[in-house]
Amino acid sequence: MSKVPIVIGAIVLVLLGANVALVQQNQMSFFVTSAGSGMGGNLGGLAGADKHCQTLATAAGAGSRTWRAYLSTQGTGALNARDRIGKGPWRNTKGVVIAQSADDLHGAKANLTKDTILTEKGQPVKGRGDTPNEHDMLTGSQMNGTAFTDGGDHTCNNWTSSSTGGAQLGHSDRMGLTDTEQAKSWNSSHPSKGCSQENLVSTGGAGLFYCFAAN
Repeated sequence: MSKVPIVIGAIVLVLLGANVALVQQNQMSFFVTSAGSGMGGNLGGLAGADKHCQTLATAAGAGSRTWRAYLSTQGTGALNARDRIGKGPWRNTKGVVIAQSADDLHGAKANLTKDTILTEKGQPVKGRGDTPNEHDMLTGSQMNGTAFTDGGDHTCNNWTSSSTGGAQLGHSDRMGLTDTEQAKSWNSSHPSKGCSQENLVSTGGAGLFYCFAAN
């Protein structure tokens, strides 16, 4: 019996698998950055953070969308992270819907777990129990997705500082030191120890953040 049909069949299966992966990537409208800026909380401001999202999305085959970092800012002209990311619904790189709307995203209906909060490469983020733990996500936001209005720095000087200040962090694995809603919050669990890369690593992160397709 000729082996040609078997070989052709295998090639077809490989091509089908590649097409499925491509379709999933094209559907992707949410991911965690697989790498940060390398400069701690200095992301080059919102513009730099958005560009980082766009670059990673393009490399993953979803560059036709307009990507925004899920980050709030403070002070004059402060912006809320939830207002920057479009209306939804949002899907991860596997095509799984994580939320239908901004209200779902910030409420009990969000499908946000370690298994659904994936990088643009389709990989989960290392969390508690993994080495190293990198579950801290930069957000600068309160649990409802809005900016802080107190006098503290929750955004590393609006994402331009790798020295002074601090950043509010969420937990991508939805695990915390206690069983409270905030401790397990995906977007507002606790502040960082500082804004340097070393500070973020020692707190339990790597300077990663969430990206959403705004269209």
